[in-house]
Amino acid sequence: MAEPSRAATASAPRIEGGRFLIVEARFYDAVSAYLLEGAIRALEAAGATHDLVGVAGALEIPAGLAIALDAAEAAGRPYDGAVALGCVVRGETYHFEIVAGESARALMDMSVHRKLALGNGILTTETVAQAEERADPQRGDKGGDAARAAIGLALLKRRAGDR
Repeated sequence: MAEPSRAATASAPRIEGGRFLIVEARFYDAVSAYLLEGAIRALEAAGATHDLVGVAGALEIPAGLAIALDAAEAAGRPYDGAVALGCVVRGETYHFEIVAGESARALMDMSVHRKLALGNGILTTETVAQAEERADPQRGDKGGDAARAAIGLALLKRRAGDR
């Protein structure tokens, strides 16, 4: 398998004063802990702060994200971006396809409709072992990748003059 090209965290873009929302599904606790560790590390390295919202599973991430974004807007404290973290592991039924596809579709719809700087860190794997490898900040760092994607989009919005 080809290895991804990833810039070192130290050279990642900075977004001083950036405020991000992390919505995390804890269905697979060990995987989620790795994803969260990577995302927080990336946000802090970029000079950003974060708030954390927990939901039950990947299907609840889009609704949790929408609720928290609306509340922040109403309070006059909008987020610069958001990071979705979770894991869907293939089982023996069609449920995997529904959860993986519908959570991704809802997140994509929301990010485009709201012009939301969103990093999608919902893993879709065959096994928990694959998920742990991809999530671990020392091996795959998909939580960090999702945070860096959100940071990149938030910086694009700032350059475009769209807070």
